[in-house]
Amino acid sequence: MTLYRTVLAKGLREDLAAFLHHRLLAEQWPDLRRLVSPYIHGAWENAFPELPRTAAGGITTA
Repeated sequence: MTLYRTVLAKGLREDLAAFLHHRLLAEQWPDLRRLVSPYIHGAWENAFPELPRTAAGGITTA
């Protein structure tokens, strides 16, 4: 989770390709989105609509 959080927040394009796995990111997204700023999770959710837009526990956030 720490690696994913760091790559999501500060990674370069090459880091995204090298360190993130699509399925694992999608599975862990409800928890990961709480660990990054709203700006970052919003940008990722806008770029990848397949990421769930709810926090862990089912609470929907904008």
